[in-house]
Amino acid sequence: MAIDLEALYIDLHQHPELSFQETRTAGIAAQHLRDLGLEVEEGVGVTGVVGVLRNPSTGPSTNSGTQDGPSTSSGTQEEDFPRPVVWVRADMDALPVEEQTGLAYASTAKGVDPAGTTVPVMHACGHDMHVTAMIGAVEKLVAERAEWSGTLVVLIQPAEEYGAGARAMLDDGLLARYPKPDVVLGQHVTPLPAGIIGVRSGTQMAASDGLTVTLHGRGGHGSRPHATIDPVVMAAATVMRLQTIASREIDPQGVAVVTVGSIHAGLKNNIIPAEAKLELSLRYPNEDAREKVLKSVERIVRAEAMASGAEREPEIHTQHTLPATINDEEATARVSSALRRALGDSAVVDPGMFTGSEDVSWFARDAEVPLVFWFWGGVDPARFAEALAAGTVEKDIPTNHSPFFAPEIHPTIEVGVTAMSAAAREFLA
Repeated sequence: MAIDLEALYIDLHQHPELSFQETRTAGIAAQHLRDLGLEVEEGVGVTGVVGVLRNPSTGPSTNSGTQDGPSTSSGTQEEDFPRPVVWVRADMDALPVEEQTGLAYASTAKGVDPAGTTVPVMHACGHDMHVTAMIGAVEKLVAERAEWSGTLVVLIQPAEEYGAGARAMLDDGLLARYPKPDVVLGQHVTPLPAGIIGVRSGTQMAASDGLTVTLHGRGGHGSRPHATIDPVVMAAATVMRLQTIASREIDPQGVAVVTVGSIHAGLKNNIIPAEAKLELSLRYPNEDAREKVLKSVERIVRAEAMASGAEREPEIHTQHTLPATINDEEATARVSSALRRALGDSAVVDPGMFTGSEDVSWFARDAEVPLVFWFWGGVDPARFAEALAAGTVEKDIPTNHSPFFAPEIHPTIEVGVTAMSAAAREFLA
């Protein structure tokens, strides 16, 4: 019996889980992969799932369909895995966002973040759709296994939102325990019209760093500001000055994003606190831009602290670093051709570089193989066309991480299934 992908998507949407807490999601994905006959291992990189489908070109499959983990768990023997080997990846974590879509299946889930705070949880980035489309694509590839040969390795990855899940799976011995890929493939739902695929060779998504900046002042009574060094004022000045990096230090033809996404200082209105913390998200297309932005951030943070008379140097800590998502030229050309054959010439467009960031490229970088990562649309085409004609796309079409983000279930699922299976088939003999 075919998997009810709509029901799967709704279930995942209603039960989102925060990064590295995706135990329920991982269990559901793992069970579907087992039911489809894959060898499955759970708990890779904390909560990650790996499924393997070996499909030799001749003779019966060596896969029993009931085994947990690869048969070569004591060390990968490449000859046990028919080539080519294709890694396909879907991420599964959700975000601390309160859903406001008004959908009948909207999430009301709560979770506990790393700081111990209870927060609302929502699939505001579409990872529920990613898992659903991946399960559907594997189901399709299993049904078509007489038409291809090789090894399909399915990665259900945790903690993409932390920029840490891919690294965690690799550090858990992914490349040592599973066959090295010939290519890595991934996809992401985005606010393009449903039915449209966006893919380009070269830099598809920006590099990123997440920073925590701690500004040290001298606390005291709110009525005696002259006896303190106010870190709130220091933070406000720093935030304003940081905005000049992109507007005044980067070539207008270049790309850089400096976002201060979080400010924390103080507990009461009549107490000047001793410190303030800023959390920064930085984006850039290449290493040269990265170096320039990081140097500018440090210069501004330290200069504003000095200007405020701070008696202690500010602290700047890197929480994560993500490389640019760079699509291999030759492999991208092959995937683009496969997608056009499967979905039509007009369905495949160049979306330009996205300033968002991803950790999927760690898989390809560590394996030293090509990566192809693309976007597929999840917005009702008529709604998108209306907003485009009115010039209100940014206002009326919710984007990823918005509390209003919700892909159209159909045909988004079907297009995601078709795109991933067609791309994988392009590299499977």
